[in-house]
Amino acid sequence: MENSAYKANIQVLDRTSAILRVLTQHHEPVSLKVIADETSLHVSTCYRILNDLVRLRFVEKGSVAGTYRLGLRFLQLGNLVRERISVRDTAKSGMQRLHNLTRQTVNLSIRQNDSIVYIDRIMRERPGIQVVRTIGATAPLHTTSSGKLFLSEDSFEQIRAYALRTNLEPSTPKSITDLDQLINELNRVKTLGFAKDDEELELGVCCIAAGIRDDSGKLVACLSISSPANNVQEGWISELKHAADDISEHLGYVATPGELYVRPDFS
Repeated sequence: MENSAYKANIQVLDRTSAILRVLTQHHEPVSLKVIADETSLHVSTCYRILNDLVRLRFVEKGSVAGTYRLGLRFLQLGNLVRERISVRDTAKSGMQRLHNLTRQTVNLSIRQNDSIVYIDRIMRERPGIQVVRTIGATAPLHTTSSGKLFLSEDSFEQIRAYALRTNLEPSTPKSITDLDQLINELNRVKTLGFAKDDEELELGVCCIAAGIRDDSGKLVACLSISSPANNVQEGWISELKHAADDISEHLGYVATPGELYVRPDFS
């Protein structure tokens, strides 16, 4: 008897999950018939489950009779989950896997005004060139791979204002110091979906970065690999992007296409 009850409960959960999946796939309220068709459930079964979901505020009735949509209860629960999710905690396992794969330093950083701030790091274990910056240290946006990703989210006016504020001061002779060059670089970043600094922050060190987004699509952090300049491998890029995408997915992000920044003609 207990086994039968357990199976029945699992069946109800599976059917409820199927109904909720249908509702998430439609922006407008969905009719009972459409829900039944797309879940392959009997109309009476859908109706019974939907009534329970309405009572629990997980589903609301639409303005048109016989239609349903997701309820505010999901929004409340989503906000609660988001408040409890830490980017740093969420990223830890992905950072470790990336470090195990590359044996290089893996960084997690966020934006703070005109700088990035390193909030976590797994250091390269082998002897050789090390990135000397520690957790809590900052670096200019335009000289870092992570910073370029954050800048690529800004409008042209915001990028120009950043250039005026900072005067694009170089960290090394290889740093970008020209606005046109920076715009071209940010368009390239936007196209490729990752960023690179080629000894622009520290001579002898290259860094590649990919973005981490939350459920609203906002770029909230960047994952990066720092390596001696003569040791960077192209294969790391796909692994880095995969790790960043996986962290973003755990934060609730669903990917959407981006667009390039084009400098206006001031002539």
